[in-house]
Amino acid sequence: MTRIDDLPVREELRGQSPYGAPQLDVPVRLNTNENPYPLPEPLVARIAERVAEAARELNRYPDRDAVELRTGLAAYLTRTAGHAVTVEQVWAANGSNEVLQQLLQTFGGPGRSAMGFEPSYSMHALISRGTGTRWISGPRNDDFTIDVAAAREAVAVHRPDVVFVCSPNNPTGTAVTAKTVLALHDAAQAVKPTMVVVDEAYVEFSHHASLLPLIEGRPHLVVSRTMSKAFGAAGLRLGYLAADPAVVDAVQLVRLPYHLSAVTQATALACLEHTDTLLGYVAQLKAERDRVVEGLRAAGMEVVESDANFIQFGRFEDTHAAWQALLDRGVLVRDNGVPGWLRVTAGTPAENDAFLDAVRTALKSDAPAPNVATRSSEPSA
Repeated sequence: MTRIDDLPVREELRGQSPYGAPQLDVPVRLNTNENPYPLPEPLVARIAERVAEAARELNRYPDRDAVELRTGLAAYLTRTAGHAVTVEQVWAANGSNEVLQQLLQTFGGPGRSAMGFEPSYSMHALISRGTGTRWISGPRNDDFTIDVAAAREAVAVHRPDVVFVCSPNNPTGTAVTAKTVLALHDAAQAVKPTMVVVDEAYVEFSHHASLLPLIEGRPHLVVSRTMSKAFGAAGLRLGYLAADPAVVDAVQLVRLPYHLSAVTQATALACLEHTDTLLGYVAQLKAERDRVVEGLRAAGMEVVESDANFIQFGRFEDTHAAWQALLDRGVLVRDNGVPGWLRVTAGTPAENDAFLDAVRTALKSDAPAPNVATRSSEPSA
């Protein structure tokens, strides 16, 4: 059989693995950071209405600029992030990954580089390589916070064209302060004009305020968001960014024609009409996340402080064996490749109870016990 390496693929893609998480048929799946609550029936009905309206004109192309949707997203950000945003400052695409891809197509590419601080969201590196952008892994502290001094030095040495900051960070759940982002932004601009992208995919679950107000007066700073998590619409594939209007104009140079379908736009607009209900689910998940943290610590586990809808826990001598021990008990969590640590998504109360029971049972069996030894080097998550 022909293999990928037998094809004339680009050299930087050879030996790489596609992004993905195993979807196994088990009772409790807590490995992909999905919102466990289905959309409420009134919203489902409203989606059907809006999609039916859109279907009557599917013979025509959709609004290529998605003005109505971007206006709704701007209103949502203005209301929830404490900073007024206009439609000209918002752009939307098929998931935040396409937003990131468009940013890298515009500001990265061959002969340019991007930097992130790993372990972090692995798609930052994958999309960079996919757009021909050289990837640079920046440093983190042992507690998974960003080492600001070391990060500033790395920016000065490597002179990246794009810098990614993930807050809350995936897979660790740690938030990044405004002070840290500004330090990195200023350090980057001191070298050359550099785009700094703050990935806020999980910000609605955070204890801290959004970093969105930082874009004011900073045309090289971008905040990316998604409707997959807080809005419980992972199947919708809708991401968006907020930035200076010039950034929105720039990414339109690389967007595909009519990239957001009429059905996608209609569905997203329906979700925005039910923001209060959906954010109510977020409040429930935050409470469940905190309960799981308490349960893990009571079971003797070490937990990284989380501002997201997931928790990184450990430490294990054999991470894969610990993952398998939980899977054997019907619970699927995520092994991101961070030595000694696993990640679990906050689920429904029943799912969380099943997970905590599995942890307690696994600790009493032959499964690896937590190990408090110093963590080894950090690969991409």
